[in-house]
Amino acid sequence: MADENLSSPTWVGEPPPPPRRPGAAGWFRVARRGIPAIAVLVAGVPLLAILRLIERLFTGPRRPVSGPFVQGVCRAVIWCIGLTYRRIGAPMRGPGAVVANHSSWLDILTMNAAMPVFFVAKAEVASWPGINILTKVTNTHFVARDRRFAQEQAAEFAARTRAGHRLLFFPEGTSSDGRRVLPFKPTLFQGFLAPELPDGLAIQPMTAIYQAPPGEDPRFYGWWGDMALGQHILSVLSVKRQGCVTIALHEPVPVSGKDRKTLSRMTEATIRNAMPDTRENQPFHG
Repeated sequence: MADENLSSPTWVGEPPPPPRRPGAAGWFRVARRGIPAIAVLVAGVPLLAILRLIERLFTGPRRPVSGPFVQGVCRAVIWCIGLTYRRIGAPMRGPGAVVANHSSWLDILTMNAAMPVFFVAKAEVASWPGINILTKVTNTHFVARDRRFAQEQAAEFAARTRAGHRLLFFPEGTSSDGRRVLPFKPTLFQGFLAPELPDGLAIQPMTAIYQAPPGEDPRFYGWWGDMALGQHILSVLSVKRQGCVTIALHEPVPVSGKDRKTLSRMTEATIRNAMPDTRENQPFHG
């Protein structure tokens, strides 16, 4: 998610001004879009809890029903918001994980609408107001940035992968303005080489391409740096006309025979090449 301590620039040029405070018409649009979206989440969470109880009895840790259910909930919320949505490509088959570029809190909805995935996020995200509701719905996998827990967390990752879960990682390490892809951190990919992971493991690259509403800053949907979450949500909900998002699912990259740097380089190139050809998308060399 957005991180105030950025190790590399996440935008080109001057950062955009703070989101505008909605006027009377804007507040009406916030209510018209936000109330149904919240209603979907409020209804979906208890239903999801019931589904997972039933699944646990018959399928153990697997998520054959609740995964697609969350996918449906996220699609319904996107529809309530009014964001035009499109998916290109097909979800991978067989054991594996997903890596993607990270632009916004909207990624939680748009990426899970593309395929049943389970996000991997830093532990402190679990306490963020608003976002914590979405992380509950999507059964986010939280990790602590502490070497003492590295072995335990690697075992949890392997167990969930063996259960058929598609864990989704953000190798950039933070969110960008949505117009560029930041350099991937190869260290993350070491976890895909653990011997306890299933044979035939593959990594599917996923690209999220946001197009701003007409007349708005091209980086409108990007949420990064020290942007206030509440203000950004209001800005998205109050805009007169929504833009669109395309989620591209690329060919999975087999892990076998590759090292972490190769996996990082291949998946980053695939995701970067799918982004619009803008100067903002050029690799940063600091």
